Amino acid sequence: MTEEKDFSAMTMEDFLRADEEAFGTPKHGDIVDGVVVRVDADEVLVDIGAKAEGVISGKELGFRGDEPALAPGDSVKVYVLQPENEEGNVVLSLRRARAETTWLTAAEKQASGETIEAEVREQNKGGLIVNVLGLRGFLPSSQVGRAAGSDLESLVGRKIQVKILEVNRKRNRLIVSQKAAEDEDRARRREDLFNRIQVGDVVTGTVSGLTSYGAFVDIGGADGLIHISELSWDRVSKVTDVLQVGDQVEVKVIKLDPDQNRISLSLRQLQQDPWERFLETYPVGSIVTGTVTKTKKYGAFLQVMSGIEGLLHISELSWDHVDKTEDVLKVGEEVQVKVIGVDTARRRVSLSLKQLTSR
Repeated sequence: MTEEKDFSAMTMEDFLRADEEAFGTPKHGDIVDGVVVRVDADEVLVDIGAKAEGVISGKELGFRGDEPALAPGDSVKVYVLQPENEEGNVVLSLRRARAETTWLTAAEKQASGETIEAEVREQNKGGLIVNVLGLRGFLPSSQVGRAAGSDLESLVGRKIQVKILEVNRKRNRLIVSQKAAEDEDRARRREDLFNRIQVGDVVTGTVSGLTSYGAFVDIGGADGLIHISELSWDRVSKVTDVLQVGDQVEVKVIKLDPDQNRISLSLRQLQQDPWERFLETYPVGSIVTGTVTKTKKYGAFLQVMSGIEGLLHISELSWDHVDKTEDVLKVGEEVQVKVIGVDTARRRVSLSLKQLTSR
């Protein structure tokens, strides 16, 4: 059997409490949904489901020039400034509702890790002031993306992608990061890149960095490395002799390691192998002109074609006994020699000087 209340035993305070519970009396700081009932010159009445109608001051009407005028029947979100004024109405604010709702949206974007657009308004000592979701945010210089580097002024007036790092409504603090947005974007593009490319593919990229051991090339989502040994068939002493940051290059993918996010590239493998050209041009018995590149105890190395060096053994310098290679040849000297041996497997050429002279 359903229990019935004994209304005769209820006091006036009990009736008021029950009335408030039935209508859900709002509290200060609540954001509630309402429907516009009437629009007057000095106020707007809004039904928010409470025992009394809510009132929006006429001062808030048109506080933004681009906001449409309110009309009866419009649905609105409002902020409770005062649960009850002297007339018994709930005092409401559109402006505060929109502001608080925006802060809630910012908190949701932070929690989800979503990338959003920000407009850079100005530069200050520590970074950049940005407009995010209509809120004033701060982009620290340490969180600016790689492209801008230290030139923060170049971003003023531009729209950029950012991620929200911190939302603190009480302190009116909103911190964002362009770097985090870029990192996420690069990670996504890197994954896509590893799914698209294969060893042997030829791709176009931009030189993004140089080191003593090679060059990094941005191939659209990830940086690949051209090791110094893969820059050219010629001997390369310095990477800068071949490439500069910003150069556009076509490279061949020679190794992929998704686990380590490593891509190995080659520039020289897109060039004709000089070894093939040498074999066609200078078979054994041919005479070729070479330039001495270095001397050793056991002989001298000569560059006989771009990318090809041959060994002139000390025993092939002269029919006479030679104590020191330098007694016959000097670095930089140009001489004619005879090709006396080709080791295709080891890519080595043997040369002779003495076989071009009589005993």
